[in-house]
Amino acid sequence: MAHINVEIKARCRNLDRVRSLLLEEGAEHRGTDIQKDTYFRVNEGRLKLREGMIENNLIHYLRPESREAKVSDVALCATESGSALREVLSRACGVLVVVEKEREILFVGNVKFHLDRVEKLGTFLEIEAIDVDGSHTRESLLAQCLHYQELLGVDDADLVGRSYSDSLLEG
Repeated sequence: MAHINVEIKARCRNLDRVRSLLLEEGAEHRGTDIQKDTYFRVNEGRLKLREGMIENNLIHYLRPESREAKVSDVALCATESGSALREVLSRACGVLVVVEKEREILFVGNVKFHLDRVEKLGTFLEIEAIDVDGSHTRESLLAQCLHYQELLGVDDADLVGRSYSDSLLEG
């Protein structure tokens, strides 16, 4: 399934405060996942296998590195936990890096929020305004991200341009 999303990532010192604000806004709490993202070497974009208790997907995406809200072109395929896919992709492509995290997942409509505790990196908030059916413009997705950035009190100085994988690779 291909779709676009607009995403903001920021360091977050108080995940409890953000969670409370989102729940006050009527967010649906989908649960807390322990995720292992294995990134593979590819020629274009990023390819990762996400293995968790809630989310299990093979994900390819193209996204610029920028601290501001950024548009991602995403292709996603649901997978089964415990499949041999990681072994096959590791042999075929080679592993670039593995990111391990605890992720709380919340939704308000088409906007997905990740409250992340990333091993070796710290705590983060991700805001993803998602269009899976063509009913949202890039401008409306951007407006949603910026609305929640303001509502949640995310300071521009806390915005992060690098992916977790790049941050780990750079040490």
